[in-house]
Amino acid sequence: MNLEQLIENYRPTTETIELIQATKIVLLVGISGAGKDTIKKQIILNPEYHDIVSHTTRAPRHNDNVAETPGIDYHFIDNNTVLGMVDDAAFIEAKYVHGTVYGTSVQEVRAAHDHHQIAITDVDVQGVDEYKQLSKDVIAIFILPPSYVVWRERLQKRYSSTEEFDAEWPKRKESAIKELTHALEVPYYHFIINDELGRSVQVTGEIAHQPDVFHRKDDEARLAARDLLDEIVRHN
Repeated sequence: MNLEQLIENYRPTTETIELIQATKIVLLVGISGAGKDTIKKQIILNPEYHDIVSHTTRAPRHNDNVAETPGIDYHFIDNNTVLGMVDDAAFIEAKYVHGTVYGTSVQEVRAAHDHHQIAITDVDVQGVDEYKQLSKDVIAIFILPPSYVVWRERLQKRYSSTEEFDAEWPKRKESAIKELTHALEVPYYHFIINDELGRSVQVTGEIAHQPDVFHRKDDEARLAARDLLDEIVRHN
């Protein structure tokens, strides 16, 4: 069985599932440019939180001319290490994406559990689905930009030229539509409109510390998410 098949067939152990269910876990999701990474960086300054650092077989990259840091941005590993972790059932979940493995280790969540911290990380909607299958108490928060115009402006600033942005824009837009559509189809997302960083960090913390219950303001944020999706689709 090759590496891709091993990853596809991987399932966490019963012990790992029990660990997930016994740990407070918050998953941040958001369309590219919504600000989830910035919110997470602010949140993890608080020692109540433990940042779940993912593993990957890809090489470190430069973001805004700053090199990614091993152990901070990702645990960078090779395929042999992946095979060993699969054999040891050391992953919670893992994906094989275009030749690259991405995964979350049991050790990261165990560290949060043992130190009585809230485990937090950013994932995609598929990752949230996988965690929710293991524990219904995992909290999922979808970060939204305040509007289509602001979102496009934020994204454009990430590129060194208009031509580079224009080449990537169709993929970014299509991905955003898929992610938002999926998030609105399931009942377990809290939505936060990231119009002001301090407020967004505060609301994220409030949701993280409460039981996974929903209030009227969640309904209002969900309506805002639907409006944003409609706006993105209209600009197709």
